Amino acid sequence: MNENLFASFIAPTILSLPAAVLIILFPPLLIPTSKYLINNRLITTQQWLIKLTSKQMMTMHNTKGRTWSLMLVSLIIFIATTNLLGLLPYSFTPTTQLSMNLAMAIPLWAGAVIMGFRSKIKNALAHFLPQGTPTPLIPMLVIIETISLLIQPMALAVRLTANITAGHLLMHLIGSATLAMSTINLPSTLIIFTILILLTILEIAVALIQAYVFTLLVSLYLHDNT
Repeated sequence: MNENLFASFIAPTILSLPAAVLIILFPPLLIPTSKYLINNRLITTQQWLIKLTSKQMMTMHNTKGRTWSLMLVSLIIFIATTNLLGLLPYSFTPTTQLSMNLAMAIPLWAGAVIMGFRSKIKNALAHFLPQGTPTPLIPMLVIIETISLLIQPMALAVRLTANITAGHLLMHLIGSATLAMSTINLPSTLIIFTILILLTILEIAVALIQAYVFTLLVSLYLHDNT
């Protein structure tokens, strides 16, 4: 009960060396691959989910935007597997670190914006000044639109960090309450334990949804700039 509430969010070390890199590289090893002509049910289901996700995200894109399909599919698989592995006991979730999420959000956002300025510079600049803006409001609107553009990667990273961190904290608190009540009141313990199970199911859904939302927003930024 005296355990630090935020201990699970501290980056782990092995022999005083950061182990976060090994943890980040671990999820891709769990993705099954097949060398045979006829796939089994697991591989078939995996390919069907990948095709369904990529089709939903890439439908709105033109030919130039669809060149990002492999990157976006890899991104959603990486975030989803990382979030799900973080729900295991005594595990570490890299997506609870704001620095990790910023490292994913900023390059993808910057690549989409740079592509927009290279291919459609007039349309990209037009976003800074909506049509029909009164002349006195032009400087203020340009500043506001510039800030809203620059804050996009921060919003991506903070959204993912906050949702995953909040769920882990809530599970930690309810789990500690279940352990404390187990020696005091058994019926109350069963009720709290049932809530913990339901919350765990909810967190599994949140882990998948947040991976989809993060990738979808990157896809929308790409669509606006291609």
